[in-house]
Amino acid sequence: MLDADTKAQLKTYLDRATQPIEIVASLDDGKASAELLSLLKDVAESSPLVTLTESRDDPNRKPSFSINRPGENHGPRFAGLPMGHEFTSLILALLQIGGYPPKVEQAVLDQIRALDRDLEFEIYVSLTCHNCPDVVQALNLMAVQNPRIRATMIEGGTFQDEVKERQIMAVPTVFLNGTEFGQGRMSLEEILAKIDTSGVAREAKKIDAKDPFDVLIVGGGPAGAAAAVYAARKGIRTGVASERFGGQVLDTLGIENFISIKETEGPKFAHALEEHVRNYDVDIMNLQRAKALIPNTGAGKDMIEIQLESGATLKSKSVIISTGARWRNINVPGEQAFKNKGVAYCPHCDGPLFKGKRVAVIGGGNSGVEAAIDLAGIVGHVTLIEFDTALRADAVLQRKLMSLKNVEVFTNAQTTEITGDQKVNGLVYKDRTSGELKTVPLEGVFIQIGLVPNTDWLQGVVELSKHGEIIVDARGQTSVPGVFAAGDATTVPFKQIIIAAGDGAKAALGAFDHLIRSTAPA
Repeated sequence: MLDADTKAQLKTYLDRATQPIEIVASLDDGKASAELLSLLKDVAESSPLVTLTESRDDPNRKPSFSINRPGENHGPRFAGLPMGHEFTSLILALLQIGGYPPKVEQAVLDQIRALDRDLEFEIYVSLTCHNCPDVVQALNLMAVQNPRIRATMIEGGTFQDEVKERQIMAVPTVFLNGTEFGQGRMSLEEILAKIDTSGVAREAKKIDAKDPFDVLIVGGGPAGAAAAVYAARKGIRTGVASERFGGQVLDTLGIENFISIKETEGPKFAHALEEHVRNYDVDIMNLQRAKALIPNTGAGKDMIEIQLESGATLKSKSVIISTGARWRNINVPGEQAFKNKGVAYCPHCDGPLFKGKRVAVIGGGNSGVEAAIDLAGIVGHVTLIEFDTALRADAVLQRKLMSLKNVEVFTNAQTTEITGDQKVNGLVYKDRTSGELKTVPLEGVFIQIGLVPNTDWLQGVVELSKHGEIIVDARGQTSVPGVFAAGDATTVPFKQIIIAAGDGAKAALGAFDHLIRSTAPA
C-alpha cells in the first residue's frame, strides 16, 4: 500500500511512541477493506509497539478501524481509507495513543478532561479537503484525552449512502450524538467553545483583567502576525486579539507566490505564522471577535479601547487593525437557505461531493475560472456565470477553460435566485441583454465573486472607503490617532499574502514611531 519512502517516514514517526498501540480493523470482503488492510499491515510492520487485529463480526462501519491503548476502547476510529490529507491525522492519532504528548496548552487539555458528559462525534470528510484534517485531529485528540468522548472520521467517498441519507453537501460536516454540530473548518478551541459555554465566560473574565498593551493587534492573519513580530521585537507589550489565528489563509489551498517558500498549503502556512509569533513575548487571545473601537479622545483618556463580542474590553496605547476580508455573498434568494446544502465557496473542499453532478460557478475572475477548471475534472458539467460582458480572468486561464468540453460559459448574466427544496436543484439568471430569465438545473453552486472587508464594526469611527476598506496613509495610519491598519481590510491595492505581511510590518513600525512621539516629554 505504502511506498518505501513513506514506510521509512512512518517508521521514524512511530519510533517516538513509548506505549503499546492496538489497532482493531472491522472488515468485509470488499475492495476497500482489502486496501485498508494493506495500509494497516504497513503500519503494524513499522513499529514493534503496534498490534493489528482483524474482525469480520464487528458491527461498526466496514471498512473501519479503531486505535486504542490496551484495555481501552475510546480511541479514534477511522471509517474508510485515511490517505490524502488525512494520512497526517492517522499518524498523529497513533502517536498520541502511543504516549507522544500533543502540542496543546495544558489549560486546554485540562478543559477537555473536565468535560463530564458522553460526546460522540462523526466527522464526514473528503480526502482532498485541506480543512478536514484540522477538525479530525482536534476531535481525535479529545477522544484520546477523555474516555467519555468518541470520534469517528468517515470518508464520504467510501460511505456514499450515508452522505446521501444525511444530505451532506459540504465537508467537513460534524455530527454530535446524531445531530449536526457544525460545518467547515473548526479549531480545537472553537469546538471547545461550542461545547463548554462556561469556558467562554471564564476566558472573557480573564481577558477583561489584562493590563493595557503598548500595541494591540486586532486580527491574526499574515498582516497581524507580521505586526506582532515587528512590535514584539521592539520590546514593547504586544497583544493579538484574533477571531481565528491565520485568518483567510486557513481557507487557501495552494500558496506558490510567497517569496522564499516555493510552495505550501494555507493551513500549514498559518501554523507557521502562529509558531513564529509565539517565539516572542506576545499575548495571543484567540476566538475573540472585535465589537467596537473606542478612540482615546476626551479629557484624561490616554488609552484606546477594543470591546469584544465576549463582553471583555482590552486597552492599549496604540492599535493595529488587521481583520482581513471574507467571501462576498451574491445576496440572492436561496443563497443562505441552501448554504452547505448545495451552495459552497471552496471547490477544493466540497468539489468531490458533487462527483458526476451538474454545478455552477458564479464569477468570471481568476478565482471563478480556476474553480470551474478544477471542478470540470470532477463533476459532470460546469456552468460558469459572469455578470460582466466578458470574463476577467487571465488569458491563460480562459484558454484552458474554453478547451474543456463539459464547461458552458454565460456572460452578461445576472444570478437572481438559487432554487431548491431541502437542497439546491437549480439556478435562475437574467440575460442582461434581453432581460429574459433562464433556469439552469443543477445540484451545486460555487460562489467566487471576491471578498468584502471585515470592517462593519468600525463604521462611523474610522474613515472607510466606499467599498468599506480602511483608509490608510503610507505608514498605515488611519483617521484616528494611534490606530493603524494593515492587510486586506485596507485600501492598499492587490490583496496578496506577501503584501499583507509587509503592510503589517509597516503598521507596527508606524505604531512604534507613534508611541515614541506621543510619550516624549514636553
